[in-house]
Amino acid sequence: MGSKKVRVIALLVVLVFECYYWEKGHSTTVTYDHKALVIDGKRQILQSGSIHYPRSTPEMWPDIIKKSKEGGLDVIETYVFWNYHEPVKGKYYFEGRFDLVRFVKTVQEAGLLVHLRIGPYACAEWNYGFVSITCFLFVMLGFPVWLHFIPGIQFRTTNNLFKDENLFASKGGPIILVQVENEYGNIEGSYGVGGELYVKWAAETAVNLNMTVPWVTKIYLPINTCNGFYCERFSPNSPSKPKMWTENYSGWFLAFGNAIPYRPVEDLAFAVARFFETGGTFQNYYMNFRTTLQVPEDVHLVKFTICRFYAFIYFLMAEILYLGYIRQPKWSHLRDLHKAIKLCEEHLISSDPIQVQLGTNLEAHIYSKTSNDCAAFLANYDSSLDANVTFNGNSYFLAAWSVSILPDCKNVIFNTAKVVAQRNLQVISSAHSVNELLRAPSAWSWYKEKVGIWSNNSFVESGLLEHIDTTKDTSDYLWYTTSINVEEDIMPGKEKDYLLHIESLGHAALVFVNKRLQGFGYGNHEDESFNLTKKITFHHGNNTLDVLSMMIGLQVGLEGEYVGLDKISLANGSLWTQGTALPVNHSLIWYKVIFLAPEGKGPLALNLASMGKGQAWVNGQSIGRYWTVYLSPSTGCTDNCDYRGTYDPYKCLMDCGQPAQTLYHIPRTWVHLGENLLVLHEELGGDPSKISLLTRTGQEICAHVSEVDPPPADSWKPNQVFNSQILEVRLNCEQGWHFNMINFASFGTPRGNCGTLISPRICHVNVTSIVQQCFGSGVITSDKANIEGKDKGKSDAYIKSIDSSW
Repeated sequence: MGSKKVRVIALLVVLVFECYYWEKGHSTTVTYDHKALVIDGKRQILQSGSIHYPRSTPEMWPDIIKKSKEGGLDVIETYVFWNYHEPVKGKYYFEGRFDLVRFVKTVQEAGLLVHLRIGPYACAEWNYGFVSITCFLFVMLGFPVWLHFIPGIQFRTTNNLFKDENLFASKGGPIILVQVENEYGNIEGSYGVGGELYVKWAAETAVNLNMTVPWVTKIYLPINTCNGFYCERFSPNSPSKPKMWTENYSGWFLAFGNAIPYRPVEDLAFAVARFFETGGTFQNYYMNFRTTLQVPEDVHLVKFTICRFYAFIYFLMAEILYLGYIRQPKWSHLRDLHKAIKLCEEHLISSDPIQVQLGTNLEAHIYSKTSNDCAAFLANYDSSLDANVTFNGNSYFLAAWSVSILPDCKNVIFNTAKVVAQRNLQVISSAHSVNELLRAPSAWSWYKEKVGIWSNNSFVESGLLEHIDTTKDTSDYLWYTTSINVEEDIMPGKEKDYLLHIESLGHAALVFVNKRLQGFGYGNHEDESFNLTKKITFHHGNNTLDVLSMMIGLQVGLEGEYVGLDKISLANGSLWTQGTALPVNHSLIWYKVIFLAPEGKGPLALNLASMGKGQAWVNGQSIGRYWTVYLSPSTGCTDNCDYRGTYDPYKCLMDCGQPAQTLYHIPRTWVHLGENLLVLHEELGGDPSKISLLTRTGQEICAHVSEVDPPPADSWKPNQVFNSQILEVRLNCEQGWHFNMINFASFGTPRGNCGTLISPRICHVNVTSIVQQCFGSGVITSDKANIEGKDKGKSDAYIKSIDSSW
């Protein structure tokens, strides 16, 4: 190794993107051509991310949107959730988390644009909102449940938007795109002619509304778009339309009973780069923000069943975590990708790509403004073989399944497989002292549910009734109760054994004989149906058989919910029992406890690992549905998933043999100083005294860079010398956090991975003290390095090697 000079600078990093700045109140014209969306006469290359406003609180929106912008996004995409905005026919709700206008204005205030997906159908793994190919013949999708009970209704076949707030671009608002319908292609054929007529009606209706911004959809008349893990091969259905990608799956949803799926950032970056390399103009990460707030997001109803079991964390591997923190290196690596693409924007919008084959599974796409002014993408889409290629007279190394971006057709400023961004290693959390209240059995109260029919709303039928048609979406639960009389003269002096067999299309059922729990049956995410066969014993005389049909995602509707046990008003009610012997591992029981929230503004998480299956509320707000005893399969996971090759949701899995989710987010705005109420409804059995309340107290981060890595995209200057390197390591704490300790800092060739690095005996300079001093003030000089440090009120480490002579 040769000698180098190292310059370490502490500074406030200000991220400046060449995004389209949106001035509030400025009337704007939005059109399109074959290349891109055209905003005020200028083509735009746009990066977008999905944020579903009801899945977080209004107080969280500004920070989530700010992080999205800092990550290089220009647009926020969201659905409109009809089922919550009109839960009862003719009665509308746009308050709190469902204040759509406030959300759109918050996006506008951040200087970003909006893509509004109005429906009427919205997927989003939401109540009445999922397309299932296996059950599409009976699907009721993304609509208010009351539509289901209109006689003769048939959804998504041949059936006013708001303008008053001036939210569309032509009126000074941020909305530049509107989507009608969603993901119709995989079910259109099942409707025959009706499907074709519906497609035509939806498209023509959208266009005739004259919303003054382009419409996009998965159907034909407006701009048709692509959804999927890869869209480089997608082509619009007309040469006059731009190539757009409205759902790029940055991860995958998490299901109860399944291992955690994740998508390596190298593959995600590869997919995005390939899309823009091949003429793409607009792409949207679905999801950009992961969340756990209570909405009926995990239920998808069909005529005789419910199609899927989603855990409460939605799209686990999104770029921004459900607690509001940034996922690294995903966020930073994609931010750098967006910077690199922005540097190519003028070329991308000015010309069509010229494809050059560089070898087997090797190609270049060149965008030229003039003969001497071009940008290029070099791609190696082989799933295993690295390659060296010659392009424009220079040699380049292309790792397998990677794309290099050259904004001047010479210098590589980004490679999708080279992740030099900082990594999050370990989130350090602590169980706050208030856990002593949660853990004290004497602090808890409880209420035991009655087994079987308990209200005067019951009725008698000669046959079984379908669950959703009976409850009409007012309850998770439906009791089926019958009496069976065993005459003594059949088997004198003995009890009688029976074999009970239940076939259900989903989701789950509890079986009680003579009010005692005898069995629990349930389906899974892939197959909601289940069979339950159980040997049961009846005694002589009258016996009761109670079957509780349970759905995984509707509102609770047992007696405890009917009388309002989850409400703050009943925190001290007489219905509750209290004592020193807390009943644990009981089915159909409610628990409550008062706790004190820790001071601070950071998010809180409730650890429900000790519970079985049920729901939890804090101060009357549902924080989610848990099922911690439902473990994922013990095999199929890998610590190091190979990002190379085509991704699917089952390729990269982690946490085998574990519950899908144990931590549940409590937004700070839902708790207050003093006493707070926690209520649990436990269906199977658990121990609430082992619940803990966690706060985040720190995090370990790490980054590395080497001579083979490209320099940061924002360090590139036109006409610079080819292959000149400026090596940098940038470490950044999120707002409100500061560096406390430098555990390891090396200039040389340390061994291992981030978090486990060790220094060899040779070729190593310990620069820990140098990095620590950069957080102070003043300028320090040594014989090994020049260090400049100024305290700018934020903890950033900016380590730069400025030449290669040392």
